[in-house]
Amino acid sequence: MTSPSPDSEAARADLALIRETVFACGPMLRDAFGAKVKMWSKPGGSPVTEIDLALDDLLRTRLMAARPDYGWLSEESPDDRSRLACNRTFIVDPLDGTASFIKGKPEFGIAVALAEAGTVIAGVMYNPITEELFDASYGNGARLNGAPIRTSSAASLEQARILAPKTFFSSRTWPSPWPAMHIDQRGALTYRLALVAAGKFDGTASLGLKNEWDIAAGAILISEAGGRATDPWNEKLRFNQPDPRVPGLVAAGAKLHPLLIERLRVTPHPRAEGMA
Repeated sequence: MTSPSPDSEAARADLALIRETVFACGPMLRDAFGAKVKMWSKPGGSPVTEIDLALDDLLRTRLMAARPDYGWLSEESPDDRSRLACNRTFIVDPLDGTASFIKGKPEFGIAVALAEAGTVIAGVMYNPITEELFDASYGNGARLNGAPIRTSSAASLEQARILAPKTFFSSRTWPSPWPAMHIDQRGALTYRLALVAAGKFDGTASLGLKNEWDIAAGAILISEAGGRATDPWNEKLRFNQPDPRVPGLVAAGAKLHPLLIERLRVTPHPRAEGMA
């Protein structure tokens, strides 16, 4: 598989298209926040609402009309495997953080990424409630509401600001106890990654198989903000794969990332026999 060779003009055009489309979807999500909406459970138990589907339809209509030769991979659309033959593929979570949206917690957003040759080359995460629009494109940096952002320079786990469930670190299964850290949580994984990219937190981690649409936009935000986003064994994350899942995620600033990897790499691989 070849590596992406970003054409700066094309990359800017694709990012502008994604940013404008996502921003245009903001009023629908903002108006629905706090309102009574239809909701139900998918197979497996995860929640979905009529807003998830409406946003998916709007995003797909606008993006694919502008780029009809691109592939499409979305949480709320049937997987059309023709995407695997496309040079570029949109990877979409129309409402990342549905559970937070249902609970009335403004910890969600619209996440859209664009992948080429297994690598994300553009990504946008928009939280219309907090009015935070994060965007990044390959080789061109990351921004929050137009201003450049950078991951933190934290170089020690001691007192690091980490986004993850507190139970994640308190489990007795770890070979040695974790040092004292400031642990917080946010509902949507892409939103967590965006906050780490902006330096508001130092790192985040999530183990087990993760859907590409939950992390694609956040992964490029992290890398373009100077950080690292890999699996727990420090391997590069690949996108637009036949099985659109990655085996876990570790994301942090460049100095903290290897310290997290050192402790997390003991995790069993989720694709080991009987775990996938």
